[in-house]
Amino acid sequence: MTMWVFGYGSLLWNPGFDVQERVIATLPNYHRSFCMRSIHHRGSDENPGLVLALDEAAGTQCCGVALAVATAQQDETLAYLRERELISSAYLEKLLIIDLTDGRQVEAVTYVIDPDHVQYCGGLSLDEQAGIIAHAVGGRGPNTEYLYNTASHLDELGIEDPDLNWLARRVRQLKA
Repeated sequence: MTMWVFGYGSLLWNPGFDVQERVIATLPNYHRSFCMRSIHHRGSDENPGLVLALDEAAGTQCCGVALAVATAQQDETLAYLRERELISSAYLEKLLIIDLTDGRQVEAVTYVIDPDHVQYCGGLSLDEQAGIIAHAVGGRGPNTEYLYNTASHLDELGIEDPDLNWLARRVRQLKA
């Protein structure tokens, strides 16, 4: 059976594993949001950045990419993803049903935010998010790079995300 992974942020442009098949997909009842403080990859304890997470909300949806993992690499890929995504336990690993644009429905390994975790910061205004992203830097580089890469890859895939596009424009203004 094929293992699928749902990508909505950095997995879009840096999956870190061999992808057998890539299909645009939608996850119901979650939305993409800069609602997780990053103290490792895109910020520090002193100056936390923000990274995207899937925040649960009835009636919303997130458009992203379903990534199929080669059967022989499933265990290795899952171990890699757990090391990468569960670094601070702010994400919860769930198997959720996603809708592929080709009509299939598949179960996918999906990392969603734990709203009870100390790093959760849902409800920040877009302006607040822009101010944080413009100045934070972490172990994987500037928070701006994460935002710009995600926004440009969504655009290349034809996935509309008005909030991310607004944030990218605003952060560029703040950095100018």
